[in-house]
Amino acid sequence: MLAALATVGMALALVTPAASARESWHPGWVGAWSGSVQQASAPPWGEAGWSAEGFDNHSVRQVVRVSTGGPTLRVRLSNEYGTEPLRLTGATVARAGEGAAVRPGTLRPLTFRGSKSTVIRPGGLLASDPVLLPTAALDELSVTLYFAGKTGPSTQHNLATELSYRAEGDHRFDRSGRVFDETSESWYYLSGVDVVGWLPWHRGSVATFGDSITDGFGSTPGANNRYPNELAERLVAAGKPLGVLNAGISGNRVLSDSPCFGEEGIARFERDVLDQPGVRTVIVLEGINDIGFGSLDMPGECGLPTREVTAEELIAGHRKLIRAAKAEGLTVIGATLLPYKGAGYYTPEGEDIRDTVNEWIRTSGAYDTVVDLDRALADPNDPDRLNPAYDSGDALHPNDAGMHAMAAAVDLNTL
Repeated sequence: MLAALATVGMALALVTPAASARESWHPGWVGAWSGSVQQASAPPWGEAGWSAEGFDNHSVRQVVRVSTGGPTLRVRLSNEYGTEPLRLTGATVARAGEGAAVRPGTLRPLTFRGSKSTVIRPGGLLASDPVLLPTAALDELSVTLYFAGKTGPSTQHNLATELSYRAEGDHRFDRSGRVFDETSESWYYLSGVDVVGWLPWHRGSVATFGDSITDGFGSTPGANNRYPNELAERLVAAGKPLGVLNAGISGNRVLSDSPCFGEEGIARFERDVLDQPGVRTVIVLEGINDIGFGSLDMPGECGLPTREVTAEELIAGHRKLIRAAKAEGLTVIGATLLPYKGAGYYTPEGEDIRDTVNEWIRTSGAYDTVVDLDRALADPNDPDRLNPAYDSGDALHPNDAGMHAMAAAVDLNTL
C-alpha cells in the first residue's frame, strides 16, 4: 500500500505548481480546505493580529479542518499581498491534537521542489510537494511555518474563527505545543490544502462564496460550526465525497474594494473560486454589505469607498459572477440574502433593495438553482428579521443553530 502511495506521490510531484493556479493545477487534486487571503490590516472590529508587523524568527502553527480526505495532500501558501519576496525557512504538517499540540507519529516535513526552504515572489502562490499523510474527511491538520528572518507585513485571512499559535525560534517539529505561547484568530500565508481522493471518482469540491456570514462570524470560535463546515458534515453523513471550500471574507462586498475587507467580489472571484482545484459548484451569498455600508459613515479607510448601491447595480454584479462561473463549466447556486432588520446598518431603503435582489435571485433563472436562505432563517412573526433562534445577537449574523439551518437548506443533489 505504501509503495503504491509513494508512486502516486512521485507522479504528482512532477506537476506540482509553483505559481499560477489555473495554468498548472493537476486534475487529480481536490480542494479540501481554503482560506481567502487579504492584505495586512486591522479592521474596526476584532483583534489586530500579527499581519501588520509580520514575523521574525517565529514559528507559526495554524489549525484547519479538511472537508474531504485522501492518501496524499499538499499545502498552498500565498504571498498575494507581499511587497517583498517571502523567505520561508521551513514548514511541517501534522494531524492536530489539543491546542497547539500535534498527534504523535504524524509530523511530516513540507518540501517545495525538493527543498525544505523556499522563496515566494510578491503576489505569488506556491504549493508544496505531495505529502504522504493519509487524512479522512473532517480531520484537523496543523501547518507550522518557520521564518528565520523578517517577513514584513503578511498576507492573511483576518477572521479565522480559529486559534493560530506563535513561538520564537524554530519549532516546526515540536509535538507538545507548549512553546507556542501566543495566539491569534487569523491565518497567515496559508491559503489551501488539497488532497488526492481515495477513490477514482472522488473528483470535486463546492466553493461557498460570500462575506462574514460565510466566513463564520457569529459561530463559536474553534468549533468548526461555520455554515460551510456544517455543509461538509452533511455531505460526509450522506456518503457524498465532495470537498467544501470557504471563500468568505468578513466585510466583503460585490462591488467595492476595501483594505480591511478584501477586494470586491467580482475581482477576487477568479482567484478564490475559479482557480481552486477541483471546484465543480459555487454557492454565492453576497451583497448585504453593499446595501448596508452605503448607510454608514465608517471611520478610517476600512469603509472606503462608502457609496449607495442600487438593486440594479447589485444584480449586474451577480450576473458577472454567474457568467464567469459558467464560462468555466461550474454549476452556480444563488443564495438569497438573509433578513437583517435590526442590524446596525439596516434602513427601510436597504430592505427594499434586499427584497428586489432576492426576488431576482428566486425568479430570474440566472442561477442554475437557488437556496432560499432568506425564508429558511426568517422570523415567522416578522420575515424581515432573523429568526431569534438563529440570531447571534446582532440581528445580522447567524449563531451556530443558524449556521446549521443554512447548511440544512442546501439540496445536496444540486451540488
